[in-house]
Amino acid sequence: MYSILLQAQPQSSWISFLPMIGIVVVFYFFMIRPQQKKAKEQKKFTDEVKKGDYIVTVGGAHGRVDEVQDETIILEVERGGRIKFSKSAISLESTKAFKDKK
Repeated sequence: MYSILLQAQPQSSWISFLPMIGIVVVFYFFMIRPQQKKAKEQKKFTDEVKKGDYIVTVGGAHGRVDEVQDETIILEVERGGRIKFSKSAISLESTKAFKDKK
């Protein structure tokens, strides 16, 4: 009897890393990059807020900006009520959704 031994050729080490590299690329383009873009848009929106703009906060407070300070804003709500918020509490998504709803 003849025995035929088939030996698999060892793959190069870089070829075995291709699936891992592919996963990293997919994560970057579908998860990390969109989050970075969203964070950049949010920062631009909070930096450009000015007196008289109608905004919605993360907590759901609606009102017009009465004063803009370095890191805070004063939001005027119904009947002259004023509340001080951190600029990071402004929600770009909620504000856009409310304006689109109007």
